[in-house]
Amino acid sequence: CGAGGRLRMGTLLSRQGCQARLRSAEGMSLAEFLYPALQAYDFLHLHRHHGCRVQLGGADQMGNIMSGYELVTRVTGEDVFGITVPLITSTTGDKLGKTAGNAVWLNRDKTSPFELYQFFVRQQDNIVERYLKLFTFLPLEEIDHIMEMHAKEPEKWGPQKRLAAEVTKLVHGREGLESAKRCTKALYYSSVEALEAMSDQELQELFRQAPFAELMLEPGMNVLDLCRKANAIPNGPSGYQKITDGGVSINGIRETNPETVLVVGQHILKNGVSLLRIGKKNYYVIKWLQL
Repeated sequence: CGAGGRLRMGTLLSRQGCQARLRSAEGMSLAEFLYPALQAYDFLHLHRHHGCRVQLGGADQMGNIMSGYELVTRVTGEDVFGITVPLITSTTGDKLGKTAGNAVWLNRDKTSPFELYQFFVRQQDNIVERYLKLFTFLPLEEIDHIMEMHAKEPEKWGPQKRLAAEVTKLVHGREGLESAKRCTKALYYSSVEALEAMSDQELQELFRQAPFAELMLEPGMNVLDLCRKANAIPNGPSGYQKITDGGVSINGIRETNPETVLVVGQHILKNGVSLLRIGKKNYYVIKWLQL
C-alpha cells in the first residue's frame, strides 16, 4: 500500500515495455503490471536497511529502476541513482540470461571452467571483437592486432581462443583455465595425458551427463566384460557386434576385438579411470577400485 500510493499510473503506463505488452496478442496480466512496484519497493527496502544508493541492471530494466528511483526519492527525499548497461545478446539478437535459458554462470557448480571456455571459443567472428572489448582488460591496440592476425589466419580462431582464455582466467583463475584446457584436450583431441591428469571433479564436470560406474578389475577381464558391466551395450550378439564394428573406444583408442584383455596403463589410466565411448557421443566414466 505504501509503494502503490507513491507511484503514478500514467508513468507506469508510459513505459515502453508496458505499452508493447499491452499491444501484444497475449496482453499483460495484473501481476506483470505491478512488478515495477515490487522492484521499486525492493530498492526502497535496500536503501533503508542497507544504505543502497545505486541500482545496476540491464537496459531492459530501465523502467523498473526508474520506478525505484521515483519511489525512494519521494519517500525519503534522498538522492539515489540507477545505472543501466547494454544487454549482451547472441548472434540472433536474443538476450543472454537465465530467463532465456542460455545463461553462462560465474558459479562453477552451474557452469564449469570447461563449459565457460567453450562458450567463448564458439563465438562467431562478427561478435568476438566486441566481446574482447567488453569482457577482457586487453588494451584496444592489442585487440586490433589480434583481429588483424585473424583476418590473415582465420582458421586458427585466435580471437576466440584468446577471449575464452582471458574470461576463464578472470572468473576461475589460472588453475580454472588449465582445467578447461585439460578437458578440451581430453574430449576433443583424445589426449591420454590430459585425461590422466584430470581430477574426479573435472571428470564429473566434463562428462556431467555421462553415467559413472565403479568396478573391480578381475583377472582376464576383457573389453566385452567392461562394456557389459558398465551397461554400455546390450547383451547378446548385437552388443558383441557393436564392438567388432568399431563402435567402442577406450581412452580414445578404438577397440574392435571384444576378447582383448584390459591392460593397466592402456585401458586403465594412471589415475584409475577409463573413459568408455560408445558411438560418437555416448560416454561412460569408469572408476576402478583397488588396483
